[in-house]
Amino acid sequence: MNKEQQFGGTAIFIDRDDINTDEIIPAKYLTEISKQALRPHLLEDLHLDGFDPESDELKKASVLVTRSNFGCGSSREHAVWALEVNDIRVVIASSFARIFRQNMFNCGILAVELDNDDIEKLFALARPVTIAVDLEQGALTATAKDGKTCTCSFALNPFDAKLVSAGGWLAYADQNY
Repeated sequence: MNKEQQFGGTAIFIDRDDINTDEIIPAKYLTEISKQALRPHLLEDLHLDGFDPESDELKKASVLVTRSNFGCGSSREHAVWALEVNDIRVVIASSFARIFRQNMFNCGILAVELDNDDIEKLFALARPVTIAVDLEQGALTATAKDGKTCTCSFALNPFDAKLVSAGGWLAYADQNY
């Protein structure tokens, strides 16, 4: 694994299924010519009680925990880029839209699929929560503010693990071709 590529950190929890790419980054920003221009607009169209896209919680997060079918809707890399430029290195969900999931790996972002029971255990932890990921072991450990922990195993196909370890498809290609 690339020593610079770290996975884990402070988590933000978004308690909803079917968060689509338009909610991750609104379509009106798809004409931006740099990834950095997407930074302030991450999740600005996500309307969910108690969620504030301007919050310090989101700005400090490097892990996002959510429910099922994350990244559904239009298949656009901009949604993944918005996560990337906001330093979200890991997204944990019970499922992802197929193309979105692959775009995450291509950009060096770890998509962790857990079963619903494990997702429930993570959501039950007292906030704030810090998550440490051991990519080689296929395990993550979440530690709550009260000291309680939750350890979950996940499977990743070997090529996706190589993409993520390298920092994405371009870095992988540079290292191997």
